[in-house]
Amino acid sequence: QVTLVQSGGGSVQAGGSLTLSCEVSRYIYDNYCMAWFRQIPGQDRERVAVSYIGNKHRGYADSVKGRFTNSSDKAKKTLNLKMSNLTTEDTAMYYCAADTRTSWDDCYIRVASEFRSWGQGTQVTVAS
Repeated sequence: QVTLVQSGGGSVQAGGSLTLSCEVSRYIYDNYCMAWFRQIPGQDRERVAVSYIGNKHRGYADSVKGRFTNSSDKAKKTLNLKMSNLTTEDTAMYYCAADTRTSWDDCYIRVASEFRSWGQGTQVTVAS
């Protein structure tokens, strides 16, 4: 397990942009599966982006595809989520998550309960 510390987030008008960052406590190895989830009170966590460090494959939920970009910087030990053209439906608590997996296929299928390391969460509020 690793420690994840999030930064970024806040409030923005609809149509605006925000970037979330997730700092990893140690080197990001190629077998890391890293993801961003979001949660609205009373609902399950929704995975919005996932990436496998080894081959740089990335996947996005349909609800954010084309608007959110997930990237990693191994030298800075950070995972970033750039969010553009935000809507009120993007309002949620956002979490980064990490775990080790053997392949992209093994990473892509993982749900929230299967990630062992989590950031503390950061609130994103989009006003109309």
